[in-house]
Amino acid sequence: MNKDLLTLAIETSCDETSAAVLLNGRTVLSNIVYSQIDIHKKFGGVVPEIASRNHVEKISQVIDEALEGADKTLEEMDMIAVTYGPGLVGALLVGVSTAKALAFALDKPLVPVNHIEGHICANFIQFPDLEPPFVCLIVSGGHSHLVHVKSYGTYEILGRTRDDAAGEAFDKVARTLGLGYPGGPKIDALAKVGNPEAINFPRVYLEKDSLDFSFSGLKSAVLNYINQCKMKDVEVIPKDVAASFQASVVEVMTSKAILAAKKCGVDKIVLAGGVAANNGLRESLTEAVGKHGLELYYPSLALCTDNAAMIGCAGYYDYLGGVRGGAALNAVPNLKLGVKP
Repeated sequence: MNKDLLTLAIETSCDETSAAVLLNGRTVLSNIVYSQIDIHKKFGGVVPEIASRNHVEKISQVIDEALEGADKTLEEMDMIAVTYGPGLVGALLVGVSTAKALAFALDKPLVPVNHIEGHICANFIQFPDLEPPFVCLIVSGGHSHLVHVKSYGTYEILGRTRDDAAGEAFDKVARTLGLGYPGGPKIDALAKVGNPEAINFPRVYLEKDSLDFSFSGLKSAVLNYINQCKMKDVEVIPKDVAASFQASVVEVMTSKAILAAKKCGVDKIVLAGGVAANNGLRESLTEAVGKHGLELYYPSLALCTDNAAMIGCAGYYDYLGGVRGGAALNAVPNLKLGVKP
């Protein structure tokens, strides 16, 4: 394709209102993110109705800032890309309705994007030379997936969580320890100064060679340990609990990611999602790929969390693949990876 393409991307799947402008899918001209973390902290987690209301209040401002930051106009955009799932239905609807209105008013193509696909594509922005195939470990508050990325937009799900996502487990353990929200970064910081061998929490591998995840048992083991300590009047040392819990999660994820790469015959492992920012996970995978002669890629911290730049990248490749949305496009809160509208 000879013509340069400009994408306006919109992301409102949870508690970040974001808009970005990209050139040819991988060059970010602007990426504006308005986070609601401070608003939801007092509730210990995201309140869907409050998230939706804040998206409504901020979406126009964020889009204007993205266009201004890129020094572009709406009329110059070649397509409008938007997250339509998975996520919170009310939050998604704000982005979808805004994108549909813009696409209609400007007579531009509307490209619906899967949020999980966006997390994978964050690495294409970070690493301009990265190309499929590879295995991607996607870890966030709502998702834990191992995916064989065969080509742009073509995915085979190798494994997924059977219960709690890793990020959800991090948040629940953090809440039990009184660390507050969001729990992932707080557990990670505390684990750095704790003893990962202090408590022998279970490693759940499921059936032999399974690439699925299960963290509900680990979460329960941590809660039971804390409750038993309180009943026996034994001191709970939060840094050791955090380090031992994180060590269990990281060990299982690292092992399964390496197994997935070997099964698929690829030499690249890519990390994506909010929990991809976890230092323990990055260090463990870095060490493991070195032992097995593989390569590891993970995005910058800014591209790990929800943002519109990753949606714009995914939207660009979906656009090239012929994916389009119309007036009937709706939010799909439980959208599966690989499903196209």
